[in-house]
Amino acid sequence: MDDLTIARALHVLAIVHWIGGVSLVTLVLLPGITRSVPPKDRLSLFEMIEGRFAFQARISTLIAGATGFYMTHQLDAWYRFTDPTFWWMHAMVLIWVLFTFVLFVAEPLFLHRWFHEQATVAPEKTFALVLRMHRILLTLSLVTVGASVLGAHGAL
Repeated sequence: MDDLTIARALHVLAIVHWIGGVSLVTLVLLPGITRSVPPKDRLSLFEMIEGRFAFQARISTLIAGATGFYMTHQLDAWYRFTDPTFWWMHAMVLIWVLFTFVLFVAEPLFLHRWFHEQATVAPEKTFALVLRMHRILLTLSLVTVGASVLGAHGAL
């Protein structure tokens, strides 16, 4: 087993953990909280559960980014970013940059505070917005994962 195989395995595991967690938050946690938890109790429950995942997602996105960069470098696949037929490579980087920005910049600097303030004042509206944004991010992520698997195996 070579280092490229190990990098690919770590890359896939990181993506499964990261996007799988986004799926859980989007399809299970947020709908469950909005349907079953009184508005005044939603924020504390969501922050407790999602906060634990956010830490894990930071680690997964770091591993995904590092292994993706490593594989691109080792395969000398930089040319793919100049070829439109490899659009899925751009999509992977775009999703990674978006989540990395949210997890490492937006959330700690302003998003957490904004969410807390909004959820305290208007929990219904805030949780509906957060669920909508998670659905969009999950959809984009799943399209990217599917396209990336197809593209990596020559189907696109």
